[in-house]
Order: sequence, then structure tokens, then C-alpha cells
Amino acid sequence: MTALAPWTGGRLGIVMMSALGDAVHVLPLLDALKTHAPSTHITWVLQPGPAEMVRGHPYVDDAVIFRRDRGLAAYADVRRELARRPLDVVLNLQVYFKAGLVTLLARAPVKLGFDVTRARDANWLFTTHRIPPHTPQHVQDQYFEFLGAIGVPHGEPRWHLAPTAEERARARALLPTAGGPLVGLVVATSRPGKNWMPERYAELAGRLRRELGARCVLLGGATPIERGAADEMLARTDAAPIDALGSGLRTLLGLLEACDVVVSSDTGPYHMCVAMNVPAVGLYGYTNPKRVGPYRRFT
Repeated sequence: MTALAPWTGGRLGIVMMSALGDAVHVLPLLDALKTHAPSTHITWVLQPGPAEMVRGHPYVDDAVIFRRDRGLAAYADVRRELARRPLDVVLNLQVYFKAGLVTLLARAPVKLGFDVTRARDANWLFTTHRIPPHTPQHVQDQYFEFLGAIGVPHGEPRWHLAPTAEERARARALLPTAGGPLVGLVVATSRPGKNWMPERYAELAGRLRRELGARCVLLGGATPIERGAADEMLARTDAAPIDALGSGLRTLLGLLEACDVVVSSDTGPYHMCVAMNVPAVGLYGYTNPKRVGPYRRFT
């Protein structure tokens, strides 16, 4: 890779249009960039869900929303928005074609992405500079490679992810005011292969109630997969969990923060717990915890 001048500030774009978990892993890059060069102005191209999660984040200066459900029109929308936002450097943190095309649409002299060995769908053709090959590693370290390429140091990750006072109040209004420990259960993800069986969650909720006097709250979105898993779980337990599905991502931050512990598979709310230092039990089988588990906390 041709050496890049060390980053000293300016207008920097980030292309990461993936799900919540990946977006959480981007946040430590923002902290490192702003710590190293406070004048950095960060524009992030991302999907609506992650955009809601980072709304009000101190280091996200500007957001361009990629609405995947609009099909080809989504690219026209992004092109129009990026035309009004000239950038100095773009970091393409994804390996797929759609991110490459969005990177192509950005107005920037330097576009940094993965090389041909890691990029897919010809993504590497849309960048001007490329991160060299690397042995498999945690996704957080993979993103940190981009910082190294532009001369930005980093320490331990800092996410700066937290609910506001209003969001905490909304979360508290959904929860009981008395009782035992509060256990959050993230009963499903959008990828069925990651999901624990609803009957197992039902059994867990029952045992937590009987043996610890714990209260359980169901957490997540309101997609058909999540709703179906929650309904099946609720039908199989007499532990009377609180159903807080579909409360909104910002309220979800408050709900997660209120929990004494959260049980979840590899999905967005689990990574949000890691970012907020909420105790969480991760159920991994479908994905590799050494790559997408809690950073430097998996042994």
C-alpha cells in the first residue's frame, strides 16, 4: 500500500452500512480520531437502525442514511447527499460491493479499503489505497488497521455509548419498581442460525424466577422473527417476563443499562452491553467469539 500522510484533521468519511453490532465496533475509531485530531469532522454513511443508535453521539458530526429498502434509489439518495459533503479521506470498512459503490460516490482524493484478498465483489476496485493482507483477527482489530494506515494511535476501546436522562426515564417506566435482580433476555436475532431455542429461554426465565427471585425482561426489535420467538417463549413460561420488544433503540440502551445481567446471542444488543459495560452472557455457536466476541474479554 502506498504510504498515506498522517492524519492531522479535516473531513473524514466512514462507510459502514452493516448491522448494529458492526456499528458498535466502529465507535472506538471515532474516539481515537477525535482524540488524536479534535478538528476531525466525521461523516458516517450508515443504515437507519445504527443511525438511531448513534443519534446524539458526541463524535458523529454528520450522518448520511443508506435506506436499503429503496433499492437502486438508495444509491441515488446517497450520491446526492455526498455531493454536498466533500471529504479528505474515506474509510470503507466493509468488504462488499454495495459499500464499494458508495465509496465510489464519495468526493474524496483518498479512499481506503481492504485489499483483494479480503474484499469481496470487486469492492477493492473502488478504493485508491488498500489495507494489506492480515491473518484472521478480532473485527475490532481489523477496524483498527485503518487507524494505523493513517497514523492515528489508539488505546483500549472507548465507545461513548449511553442513554440520555430522558431515555433512562422511558426505560424505567417499562420496568417494575420492586423485585429481585433484573435479567435481560434477547430472545432472537435476524439470523435464525444464531438463535437459542425459545423453550430454553422459557426454562431459563422460570429457573431465574424460582431460584433467584429474578425478573426477566424481553429485549430486542419487533421483527417477525423476534416477535415469533418471544411469543413462543412467553407461551412456555409462567415466569411472567416483561415484554419490551420494539421499544426503540434509544430506549433499548436504557433498558440494557438497567439490567443486572443480559443473556443474548451474537447480536446488536449484546455488543451494546459490552460498550456500556453491562454484564452479559453471550451465547456463541454460529459465530466465532474470537472474532466477534467481547473484545479482549473472551478466554
